[in-house]
Amino acid sequence: MVRHIILWQLKDELSADEKRTVCENMKRELEALVGTVEGLCSLTVHIEGLPTSNADAMLESEFPDADALAGYAVHPAHVAAANTFVRPFVKTRLCLDF
Repeated sequence: MVRHIILWQLKDELSADEKRTVCENMKRELEALVGTVEGLCSLTVHIEGLPTSNADAMLESEFPDADALAGYAVHPAHVAAANTFVRPFVKTRLCLDF
């Protein structure tokens, strides 16, 4: 099993309300990929961090192997969701795959 973890910090120029909307959209669109992207076993976007957090959102996903993760990275549904609902709003992205 391969786990794919992403932490995002959103752009500073976004208001608190805009950040909340962006996070809600990210959660809805990315979680909808389960059942659409072959090999994506589970995916949860966490957006209710404690005030001590320095990230705005976290993606936690599981794949059967590294090949499935590689397929997810280029899958058209994932690319469309990321290009529309994630990348335009992100200041910093950290990734850990294990």
